[in-house]
Amino acid sequence: MTLSRLASLAVATCLSGPLLAQTVYVYQGSDWTNSIRDQFYVTDQGARIMPISWFRALTLPDGSPFLHDSLARYGYIPLPGTGEADLPVGFSTNGAGDDMAVGMTCAACHTREIEVSGTPYRLDGGPAITDFQSFLKDLDDAVLAVLADDAAFATFADTVLGASPDPAKVSALKSEVTVWSKRFHTLIDRSLPDPAWGPARLDAVSMIFNRLAGLDLGPESDDYIIADNIVVADAPTRYPFLWNAARQDYTQWPGFAPNGNELFGLIRNLGEVYGVFADFQPTKVGSGILSYHDYLSTNSADWAGLSDLEKWISDIGAPKWPWAIDQDLADTGKTIFDMKKEDGGCVECHGITTGKIRGLEPTWATPIIDTGTDTRECQVMSRTVQTGVLEGAIDLSAIKSLFSDNPQITFGAEASAVDVLTTSVVGAIIQHTISNLGSATRSEADRVAKTPDLKDDIEFLRKIPGFDQVLSPDAEPLMEVPATASTGCAYESRVLEGIWAAAPYLHNGSVPTLTDLLNPPDQRPQSFKPGPAYDIENVGMAVDQTRFDHVIETTGCDDLNSGDSRCGHDWGTDLDADKKKALLEYLKSI
Repeated sequence: MTLSRLASLAVATCLSGPLLAQTVYVYQGSDWTNSIRDQFYVTDQGARIMPISWFRALTLPDGSPFLHDSLARYGYIPLPGTGEADLPVGFSTNGAGDDMAVGMTCAACHTREIEVSGTPYRLDGGPAITDFQSFLKDLDDAVLAVLADDAAFATFADTVLGASPDPAKVSALKSEVTVWSKRFHTLIDRSLPDPAWGPARLDAVSMIFNRLAGLDLGPESDDYIIADNIVVADAPTRYPFLWNAARQDYTQWPGFAPNGNELFGLIRNLGEVYGVFADFQPTKVGSGILSYHDYLSTNSADWAGLSDLEKWISDIGAPKWPWAIDQDLADTGKTIFDMKKEDGGCVECHGITTGKIRGLEPTWATPIIDTGTDTRECQVMSRTVQTGVLEGAIDLSAIKSLFSDNPQITFGAEASAVDVLTTSVVGAIIQHTISNLGSATRSEADRVAKTPDLKDDIEFLRKIPGFDQVLSPDAEPLMEVPATASTGCAYESRVLEGIWAAAPYLHNGSVPTLTDLLNPPDQRPQSFKPGPAYDIENVGMAVDQTRFDHVIETTGCDDLNSGDSRCGHDWGTDLDADKKKALLEYLKSI
């Protein structure tokens, strides 16, 4: 074990030990056990940011190891006492030996810790209060610094390869780091916005599109890069909470992803893995839907891990308010919650009602509604990208068009980014599913794949459980931007259990507390500091924050497309002070 590795472990343990010793784990239901929590924090899903040996060898400008505090400076939660004690919650490793890499899992972005009077409260599945942009930028800068200075690279190589390494190995390492940096710097330099997203927000959809279309679909001679497919990710949103996520009938803020069974869950999660640096390069190989492109040979997704994580997500219950509740006041608040929307009530959009049935159990309805909020996210959904290696590939988002009179099912030189993502995800799932079938069924798939009639492929796939729902003539799209009002943008309206733990509010995280959300937009804060300090009375982020220095500057209704507009969702703003207080008490209690 290297000295830097030992120092990293020691500092991480010293810094995080006292904090974790007093952490309060908020009750989230009997199904959410300590054992499941421990697995949720570290289970690998196949993401590979970089070799773990590189990660541990990098340093900050002051010379301290990049991992000296287990990334707590970015808001990630240290996790001492594990096999990789210098990595925080939601960071995992995969591979072995020189091939061992570090990656992120869903727990990194969906584990929250808030603080009241110096006590941290853990909220599993909650929207992370992390500064992902600063993490990405600092990681890029750390690698660039190593490459820019021969002495720095020599120290880096000694740490990675051991003292006095073979010059040939040093040269090979330099080549590998150079290629990695070219790809990563291209992504970071073109993606990160100014002003920054800030803690508790990120433009996840843009980053997934940028990562996939910008780094995975280009020619091998240019390290698979299509730089023009990478645009500034300037439509930040709040991380969503995971409790009840498996029950929604649609997911993602614009509601473009159907939900409610294992297949849709896998589609959703595999897209997320591509976004957080899975190894993925599709290649052209043959003809037919089953083998026209190979989406699996270079694909580091951990299918078992993805399955386990989705199962555990369904076990996470909404966190129970850990402080006193005025039950009489909360009962009054429920009557207000249950009023009609025009009277200031919430139940029509946020109550529990039966949604679509796509699996064994019905979902909870997730209405996709234009509430007059910031519109920039909808522009992200309308992006087109160069298809690169996928030009001519079967567009798996439009499979049902095979049954139309004029089928248009292959990609041209450009296509919708949503469709490219869908095809990259569904193509991998199809091939993975077939690879796990019995030998006789795989042989049948091979025979079908060699026929020129694509409908034979469809008929074969429809016999596989799970695919019958998405490959029929009347099937709904696997991903689709919902229809929105001509002058606005629609977003999901979720069931509000645990909403007290999900600040900041609105889809773009532009409102720090529920009290502020119940005020008219022109009375909401024009700026605020995001962070973990929690305000029990106003239900959300406290005014005084010390963890981060970032300030989120919001815009009003005159700049609805800024990505930071605090406008919209006017319901409840006309309630009198007593009714607002009662409604807040009820929202604490659910």
